[in-house]
Amino acid sequence: MGQPRKELTPDRSPLHLWGSELRAWRDRRGLSLAKMGELIRYNASYLARIERGERKPPRELAEIVDRELNTSGALLRLWNLVDPNPNEIRHANHVANQADHVANTSQVVASVAHLPAESEEAGITVPCRTSDGGIIFVTLPRRTFLSGLGLSAVTAAVTGPPAIAQARSVPLAGAAAPDLNPAEHFRQLRQVLIDNDNLLGPLRTIPTVEAQISAIQQLRQVHGGSDGRDLLYIQTQYAEFCGWLHHDAGNFQASRYWLDRALEWSYATGDIDITTYILARKGQLAGDMGDAITAIGVSTAAKAQARPDTKLGAIAATYAAYGHALAKDPTASARALDDAQTILSTLDLDPSSPWGTWMDSSYVDVHRARSHHVLGDHRRAAEGFQNAIIGLPSGYHRDRGVYLARESLAHAGAKEIEQAATVGLQALSIAQATSSARIITELTRLDGQLERWGSIPAVSEFRDTFDEIVAHQA
Repeated sequence: MGQPRKELTPDRSPLHLWGSELRAWRDRRGLSLAKMGELIRYNASYLARIERGERKPPRELAEIVDRELNTSGALLRLWNLVDPNPNEIRHANHVANQADHVANTSQVVASVAHLPAESEEAGITVPCRTSDGGIIFVTLPRRTFLSGLGLSAVTAAVTGPPAIAQARSVPLAGAAAPDLNPAEHFRQLRQVLIDNDNLLGPLRTIPTVEAQISAIQQLRQVHGGSDGRDLLYIQTQYAEFCGWLHHDAGNFQASRYWLDRALEWSYATGDIDITTYILARKGQLAGDMGDAITAIGVSTAAKAQARPDTKLGAIAATYAAYGHALAKDPTASARALDDAQTILSTLDLDPSSPWGTWMDSSYVDVHRARSHHVLGDHRRAAEGFQNAIIGLPSGYHRDRGVYLARESLAHAGAKEIEQAATVGLQALSIAQATSSARIITELTRLDGQLERWGSIPAVSEFRDTFDEIVAHQA
């Protein structure tokens, strides 16, 4: 037997995260360290040290593995976080490139704002069922990817018209004003990326967000005073957003890494609200990871420091409630949810407040339904998700898919099998469009629960469609 693989620690630093991502891409391509070493002509033991975060990868290596593993630029973009030194980085689209120097704000905006163009060899990330029944996400060349999954629409929405996709100097809408300060540019771009994520899911948004964090870090080296403080704040917001994108994509380790970075940077901003919000988000992540103790502890800490005139206390209480449900404490869960509703009902909201614009009574009810499901009250859970779906505002396409998937699981728990399969199919169509790992993960559980009822036509249709969308590991 070979030696067990050393567990990696991507949370420790960008260097360790890069090594972990290198191993993940190598695994996706089915390469051992020895095989990859032969492919790129590097010593396998040297590559092993890089994967463990013991050695800093040179940029040349990052370029080689990015090309040979066909990561569509992911490893190269992440390398910029490992060594964000403007004197060493010379990349065609990086703010440190001499052709687009950071001292010229309009040129910087043009060089970093574009979304990357796609080629026929660019990767498409799709869900794949492993031999043990789990789900992983793998990247396939675009030209070999199955048609019929809406990829033409996805590509058009992300890359924009061909003229914009090909022109490196064309910024996104709202970024061309010559007097636009750097932080305001990134605020506007962040909103575009949030809208893009709401419609299409995280996989097409993550590389751009990570690239913007690197660009902001570069700009902070030459901007001091109020501009520098504003850039630190927006850098913190981008890191939190990146944590959310990885969370939705099912990469909990990367999500935790970015939330930890966001929390660290938030203390430097001196803004208690953003620190509180990130703490609450860490509680949400812990809940989705099934870690009840951390979900309760971190969310309770966030609630304790939340200012009373914001929605932050309600957000934190809601995530604490789910932690209590995971801990099988229905009384504490209900109390926390009631507390969240009370906070919302007594707030005199400031319409200009950026915190929890999506947070309302319906959102609390969603988590009440989710808690009912965890605690075994499946019919009440299904009814709660149905009401939440009715109340969703337009534009929350992916959230609708998540709620539908959870409703289908609640129906399955209540032994309402045909309805579970029917609702599951609706969620599956949204999963196709958004590549949301949250939806796919819930539907994977549903697929397993429905297996014994495969002779029912609705179940058979769901499971056949699911198998068409989710590839099987060879």
